[in-house]
Amino acid sequence: MTNQVDEFNSYRAKMNDKILADNNKIIKRIFNLDTNAFTEGALDKKTKELLGLVASTVLRCDDCVRYHLEASYNEGITKEEVMETLSIGTLIGGTIVIPHLRRAYEYWEALETRE
Repeated sequence: MTNQVDEFNSYRAKMNDKILADNNKIIKRIFNLDTNAFTEGALDKKTKELLGLVASTVLRCDDCVRYHLEASYNEGITKEEVMETLSIGTLIGGTIVIPHLRRAYEYWEALETRE
C-alpha cells in the first residue's frame, strides 16, 4: 500500500515538473524565491520551517502544511516541537483550523511510520 507521504511527494513532483516545463519566468522566480527563503540565514532552517508551518496552518493550506511537516521532519524537529508550533497556529487561526490540525497530525504520523 502506498504511503500518503509518497503519494503527496509523487503528485507534487509531477505537477511541479509540468508547471516549470512551461518556462514561465514569473512562476520560476516564485519557485526560486520560495526555495531560497528557507535556506540557512540569520534564522536557521529549523526555525524557518516552523515559521512556514505555523503560517501554512493559519492560512489553511494543507499542501503547504504537509510540505513544511516533511521538511521539519527531515531537519530532525521533534513531534513535541511540531505540536507546539501547530498549537500556536491553531490559536492564531482559530477553531476553523482544527480540521487542518487533524490532517497535520495524521501526516506527521505517516512521516514517522514511513518505511
